[in-house]
Amino acid sequence: MDISLQQVGYLYGKDTPFEKRALQGVDVTIPSGSYTAIIGHTGSGKSTLLMHLNGLLKPSEGIVQIGNAQITKATKGKDLKEVRRKVGIVFQFPEHQLFEETVEKDIMFGPMNFGVPEEEARKRAHELIALLGLPADVAEKSPFDLSGGQMRRVAIAGVLAFRPSVLVLDEPTAGLDPRGRNEIMELFHRLHREENLTTILVTHSMEDAARYANHMIVMHNGRSVMTGGPKDVFADEEKLASYRLGLPRSVQFQRKFEKTIGRPLDRLALTEEQLAEAIAKAAREAGDRSC
Repeated sequence: MDISLQQVGYLYGKDTPFEKRALQGVDVTIPSGSYTAIIGHTGSGKSTLLMHLNGLLKPSEGIVQIGNAQITKATKGKDLKEVRRKVGIVFQFPEHQLFEETVEKDIMFGPMNFGVPEEEARKRAHELIALLGLPADVAEKSPFDLSGGQMRRVAIAGVLAFRPSVLVLDEPTAGLDPRGRNEIMELFHRLHREENLTTILVTHSMEDAARYANHMIVMHNGRSVMTGGPKDVFADEEKLASYRLGLPRSVQFQRKFEKTIGRPLDRLALTEEQLAEAIAKAAREAGDRSC
């Protein structure tokens, strides 16, 4: 299910003394099945763009096209129900949205609210508990008795229980330690592959964007200013710097290494693993030339 924004603009506080433009002329396409990272400095419009993807906000100008559904400023709330079923959003600190007395009920709440029969919702809840690596006995526990990492997985299960076609992630590892961050990001990557999801990651982490995404959108001052694959985006260091964005650590190290050896490596290394392989290859080639 492709998603496109066609000349989308958005004003907060429209027609009031506090009017502020957050988006202007955003014109991008998110291909079906892609893992798209949206990056940009604070205030660039990332979060406002995110909220247009399932109708939490409606554009002040332009059209948001999600599959066959169009969202414009005239779209009525009742017409957004199917869009919100297809597009699930995991916000920062999703565990703050937990409220039911048991994990099972919390995961079941959303699907039942959309008309899924109780037994089917219960079946989904238990399938997701297993899928997300939680112990089976958490189903009858209060979500508030779980660890922080487990609570986050329960909250994610509540979004996945809708069986969305599109999963939108808004800084989903905020507040987690490095191990928890890696576990959650690997979980989303596995779900992306196994569930054939279109995944959209809004992030400040250049490392996560480089490692997981195959498509990127760069936001700056409410506009979409760059799109393309990670190698294309991160190859343009000067342009990224003009938007107050840096490079992944692996690319930063690569640039320093290239200056040391006086020549470029044969490819851009987006991860530490790719960098290690590229350096090892350069060392082998240097050894062959010295023989």
